[in-house]
Amino acid sequence: MSDDRKSDDQLTSQHGIPVGDNQNSVTAGSDGPTLLEDVYLIEKLAHFDRERIPERVVHAKGAGAFGYFETTSDVSRYTRAKFLHGKGKKTPLFVRFSTVAGERGSADTVRDPRGFAVKMYTEEGNYDLVMNNTPVFFIRDGIKFPDFIHSQKRDPTTNAKNPNMVWDFFSHSPESMHQVTILYSDRGIPYSYRNMNGYSGHTFKWVNEKDEAVWVKYHFKTDQGIKNMPVDRAAKLAGETPDFHTLDLYDAIERGECPTWTVYVQIMPYDDAWTYRFNPFDVTKVWPHTDYPLHEIGKMVLDRNPKNYFAEVEQAAFSPGNVVPGVEFSPDKMLQARTFSYADTHRYRLGVNYTSIPVNSPHLSNAENYYRDGYMRVDDNSEGRVNYEPNSFNGPVASRYARKKEYRVEGNADSVPYTNHSEDDDFVQAGNLYRIMSEEQKSILAENIANDLKVVEKNIVERQLEYFHKADRDYGNRIADLLGIRSPEA
Repeated sequence: MSDDRKSDDQLTSQHGIPVGDNQNSVTAGSDGPTLLEDVYLIEKLAHFDRERIPERVVHAKGAGAFGYFETTSDVSRYTRAKFLHGKGKKTPLFVRFSTVAGERGSADTVRDPRGFAVKMYTEEGNYDLVMNNTPVFFIRDGIKFPDFIHSQKRDPTTNAKNPNMVWDFFSHSPESMHQVTILYSDRGIPYSYRNMNGYSGHTFKWVNEKDEAVWVKYHFKTDQGIKNMPVDRAAKLAGETPDFHTLDLYDAIERGECPTWTVYVQIMPYDDAWTYRFNPFDVTKVWPHTDYPLHEIGKMVLDRNPKNYFAEVEQAAFSPGNVVPGVEFSPDKMLQARTFSYADTHRYRLGVNYTSIPVNSPHLSNAENYYRDGYMRVDDNSEGRVNYEPNSFNGPVASRYARKKEYRVEGNADSVPYTNHSEDDDFVQAGNLYRIMSEEQKSILAENIANDLKVVEKNIVERQLEYFHKADRDYGNRIADLLGIRSPEA
């Protein structure tokens, strides 16, 4: 397919400096971590993080609850994270569910991925799992995230949602096919927050006491069962009860019907990553369970509603950069960007001392550091204790125990995509997902997509149809037939 994007205007930074690549961040080799020297990536994300006030730039509409995580198996042979040691151990937590693209006043029952953020108050500090209810995402590199969200937000001219923007971005981003297939399936609108799963999507590294490492993905499986909402009912509720999911969660806990999730991980041996048939760090891909099965590690229970929404839900701040010893990052490019962007957003939205807000403060450990002053410093500001390090006054010092495991990186610093593994492409997993659907599910998927595409410009539709055909010929034919378009050759 030819690339029809042409412009006489040269893309530049805010300083008028030409941009060499707006699709791939600078990494140490094709599979290495993102480099801080990619000043355009930092500028782009930092500007994006400050585009909305005062609500969250994404995940603005949400609901939360408190509860606990209880281990059901000891995984100390894989990780030194203390909250996972010992069967039956309980760790208090807070969870926030959300929609992604809408504003604070938007309806709960729209077709949108759902955020599934978990803050565990462990004895080694707060551990945040900032997940979604889908196991993959639309893009694989954080440098594209501001553009993706812009396409899902309001048209800058009309201030209304614009399907042309949405599908124009998708049709120029073939890596979105897997997530698009999930989003427009019957799982695109969950019946409630209680009836959906949560997935880390990202790959993380677990490191044990012997400094041995494995790769993991988290899966939170609802014990209430997956239940989805028909399109017509969702549309009706959006007008009549736009806070349906928010109220459902609150009311269920008030009735004592406390929702629970069984928590699993997939575990990949460290050396498998480099030869696995899919790139294990690509967040647009899953690891098939036949290759890496689920291992149960615990249970999450939500049993207490917030006492004040603003104090405990609106001001809750999560970041995938908050990991405890024994949990480390992978060279997933989306994860690498998010570790910066989330905390940067909170410092802007809530202030540099947002961690002093009770819902964000550590509960089972103390925050000991040399940070001082700043807006809204409402605690004792560490009183007269020493505020620099090294020092001679018994101030806190770094712990070798908390050091990350070293790993080797190599390659030229360049803006490049991931290195392809043997079965990597943007369509194979979307096609595999389509082929395991029932006839009813395939029909629902095709109808949902066709209904959206009916109001989209023809050239965008034709470009997107090529992707559906590449995933599966029948997938593309069903949508083309519903649109009354002659199907192109796959």
